Amino acid sequence: MAVYIKLIWAYMKIGLFGFGGGYAMLALIEREIVTPGWITKQMFTDVVAVSQMTPGPIGINSATYIGYAVTGSVWGSVVATITVVLPSFLLVLYAGHFIRRHKDSTAIRGIFAGLRPVVIGLIASAAILMMNRQNFIDNTWSIFICAVSLAAVLLTRIHPIFIICLAGLAGFVIYY
Repeated sequence: MAVYIKLIWAYMKIGLFGFGGGYAMLALIEREIVTPGWITKQMFTDVVAVSQMTPGPIGINSATYIGYAVTGSVWGSVVATITVVLPSFLLVLYAGHFIRRHKDSTAIRGIFAGLRPVVIGLIASAAILMMNRQNFIDNTWSIFICAVSLAAVLLTRIHPIFIICLAGLAGFVIYY
């Protein structure tokens, strides 16, 4: 029972302070779940990879998987998933009403102007967090694939899904 309470507390914090979506939440998830030793860094990397490949938001997918891994029960998945969604749901419900009433307020515009750079910083921290030995097996090839993929996304009109498929094919050819 104690593990469920700890899981609820961890995902309540993640859901409440996870501004910017799933990728922005990754650093917070890592701090709340990996740092206390609930799962290993390698397992976290695998959870992120699986959560990216499955339909749905990465934060919710990872909560579902980690809830099961930590408790060994489907109820752990249910508890973690509901707990990570609940704070955001309630905040958006209230904030939508509040912002609609005060949309012309300079204070509201200022708050959102301050939140945008934070979200970008959180997403950047997630990218840096994922630059670890588990994701960069062989630095030379891994950095090359990363750099070429980044350049392709930024400098061409190639669809990101095609780039992901090409990177997967490159990984298969290089590492298999």
